Amino acid sequence: MKIPRTIYAMVLALAVQPAAFALEQSAAVKVATQLKTATSWDGQPLAYPSGQAEVTGMLIEIAPGGETGWHLHPVPSFGMLLEGELEVRLKNGAVNRLKAGDMLAEVVNTLHNGRNVGAVPVKIVVFYAGAAGQPLTEKEPAH
Repeated sequence: MKIPRTIYAMVLALAVQPAAFALEQSAAVKVATQLKTATSWDGQPLAYPSGQAEVTGMLIEIAPGGETGWHLHPVPSFGMLLEGELEVRLKNGAVNRLKAGDMLAEVVNTLHNGRNVGAVPVKIVVFYAGAAGQPLTEKEPAH
């Protein structure tokens, strides 16, 4: 599988901060911070879980009209929408609409549902900053 350049750009953007470059910027290497935040998209502070750090990267695809179902992430996660249009809705009615190229710090311990609102599959690369043995996602409990 060929990895799109946007994934490499996202990894570089997440790894590089303006004050301390991991790579020296030059004519051949451009660095542009795309996401730097201490809060998730709903404004809640981010906190890393205790335990042995474990980072997981995933490429998630959602068919047109498809939904993730109500779920939450007990760990911080960060993503970049590579293709398509995604609507993320919280139980309180807050909505975050994303299009290709948008990045986000996902909500933590907050139920949400992602829905593809476009005509093409959504492709989003997500990195979870978890701890070994800890789940990344939990489905909404059945009532």
